[in-house]
Amino acid sequence: MAKPSIYLTTPIYYVNDKPHIGHAYTSLATDVLARFKRLDGHEVFFLTGTDEHGQKVEKAAKDAGEDPQAFTDRVSQAFRDLTATMGFSNDDFIRTTEPRHKDACTALWQVLAERGEIYLGDYEGWYAVRDEAFYGPDELTERDGVKYAPSGAPVEWVREPSYFFRLSKWLPELLRRYDLPEGNPERIDIQPESRRNEVRSFVAQGLKDFGEGSEKLDLSVSRTSFTWGVKVPGDEKHVMYVWVDALTNYITAAGYPDTNAERWRFWPADVHFVGKDIVRFHTIYWPAMLLAAGLPTARRVFAHGWWTNEGQKISKSLGNVIDPVSLVEEYGLDPVRYFLLREVPFGQDGDFSRKSLVNRLNGELADALGNLANRTLSLIQRNCEGRLPEAGDAVVGREFLEGVVALPGQLRERLDRQEFHLALEAVMASVRDANGYITLEAPWALKKTDPVRMAVVLRHLHTALRCYATLLQPFMPETAGKMLDQLGVPAEARDIAALGTALPGGIALPAPAPLFRKIELPAA
Repeated sequence: MAKPSIYLTTPIYYVNDKPHIGHAYTSLATDVLARFKRLDGHEVFFLTGTDEHGQKVEKAAKDAGEDPQAFTDRVSQAFRDLTATMGFSNDDFIRTTEPRHKDACTALWQVLAERGEIYLGDYEGWYAVRDEAFYGPDELTERDGVKYAPSGAPVEWVREPSYFFRLSKWLPELLRRYDLPEGNPERIDIQPESRRNEVRSFVAQGLKDFGEGSEKLDLSVSRTSFTWGVKVPGDEKHVMYVWVDALTNYITAAGYPDTNAERWRFWPADVHFVGKDIVRFHTIYWPAMLLAAGLPTARRVFAHGWWTNEGQKISKSLGNVIDPVSLVEEYGLDPVRYFLLREVPFGQDGDFSRKSLVNRLNGELADALGNLANRTLSLIQRNCEGRLPEAGDAVVGREFLEGVVALPGQLRERLDRQEFHLALEAVMASVRDANGYITLEAPWALKKTDPVRMAVVLRHLHTALRCYATLLQPFMPETAGKMLDQLGVPAEARDIAALGTALPGGIALPAPAPLFRKIELPAA
């Protein structure tokens, strides 16, 4: 029976600046889950891309002396280049300036308008151009006669005609769907739980304060104060605001408005990966628009935390922005990929520390895993004529092997909950067990006293290493591939299902080579 197809998305990244560690982190998590699901027999569609419209982009292009399209072409390419640098396996890269996306936005707008979900009114309030957001008076501070948003951006009083989406109509239905049990196809699952509670409370409080159907809860979805965007059909003085434009990308890439398109079978998305700063847009505005258009909502939205740098908040003004490209150049791609998902529980804030990175790489990858692989394969070379021993008596090391066999199921469960750090911890716990097993059995000494047992021990260790390398492919594709090469695993036997079939004894194994390099920390 075929396994269900999987649709995974990153947010589309805003092109007013170059990529940083936060962009790499979100896409990395999406990439690892996509790779694991493919490894586990699922057909996967993995989408990323760039958000290229809006007042900030229009202004940034003007400041750079460029046409907005030329500006977005240039900056969007930096994000596309990051996918290659980080080894991401995305199936599509969407840009909101593409014709297919403009067509999808127009089609969605027309459906909403035909259903009476959009109406024309006036919007007024304190607006920050930099944030492209309105703020309530209670959120503002004032210095030297200038009012500022919580972000520090200056605000000005703006009144302009605007189209509104009837968000208030859909809020009770959203609350109902937040509370449905796991497994219900209508459930809108928000993770981690703290974000679900935050969103639920926000919606419930709005309904309590203003009541169902209050226009105060409706959403402004067009602007006339700038022109760089998708034109509103039938009223081209207006451009669609970010809520409609950017969020629609997820169905654009799935073929919308052609619901008979080959890719439409992937919708609804299984997980939208987002930063915690945009969780409300994805869990309130987006599902409400989908419901209003008669479309299925995404199954889960997972909001990850933010990184600090050596204990400091990351900001351009402090000059401590972490460049993922520089990190990869300094430490190597796979070690960086491993560290980012190993160090911090996904969903929580974390601190980036070079010392922690080096300690993880040296302790877990080089010393624990790399050394285990090198010792085992070197012993096979010396004592088994470089050939894989036959599968032997399972009684020898049965408990250890049972733990190894359980690993794929453990990773499946943990990655289905986006517990990336726990998935890696499960692998590393087994690696520690394997190092204990090789020390206890001492196969280097068994050559003289019990060569049959020695062969069985080495075969068990090879089996364990094959399992680790297979399961680590989503996290460290290149290194895990090299490890599988050294273990003599053919290309067609590197998925999870293949772990159930033992390799034939007697196959020749190549000479082992170090998989990881140890890194020295600079002297303090």
